[in-house]
Amino acid sequence: MEIKAKTIAGDEEYLRQISVDVDLSDKSYLEEIDQLEEYCIKNDLFALAAIQLGIPKRLVYFRNTRLDKIEDEEWNERKVMINPVITKREGLTKYWEACASCLDNMGLVSRPYKIHVEYIDEFGTKKKEIFREFEATVLSHEYDHLNGILHMDIAEEILIMPKDERKKYREEHGYQILAKKGEYEELLKK
Repeated sequence: MEIKAKTIAGDEEYLRQISVDVDLSDKSYLEEIDQLEEYCIKNDLFALAAIQLGIPKRLVYFRNTRLDKIEDEEWNERKVMINPVITKREGLTKYWEACASCLDNMGLVSRPYKIHVEYIDEFGTKKKEIFREFEATVLSHEYDHLNGILHMDIAEEILIMPKDERKKYREEHGYQILAKKGEYEELLKK
């Protein structure tokens, strides 16, 4: 079965819905994790929220959230987050984000440098974890998807650029750390 992603071309209203909590007693989420993994690997994505594949559940799959591994197409860290909640956000970064659901729209987005997250892993274990730098950016992007927010909604600037051009542009306009400390919301206001 071919897995098809939802995009703004025909599914924008669908993508803007708020995802529901995963019911851990319904083990169908395990198959959905496999679908997310398959799609991420096949399409060389950093991560994916389930809503992007037409699964409106609070489920995020990470394939690659390490900047030092971006060029390694075989790298797959396989981190699954079920019902994630960001409990604290600190610092400030900027990055030219793109998204499988938003086609060629790339946006300069501000995100927290560090986030505290509570979630359940794919084995049902409750976790509390701190994510920094690029990992925090990727998770914040996917977390927004769970809440019906697209990166284009919060971008300071949007460029229309195909994937091969985005890669080069990002090399020239890299990941920016503006502040490692301080409350994210306050820093964002400045």
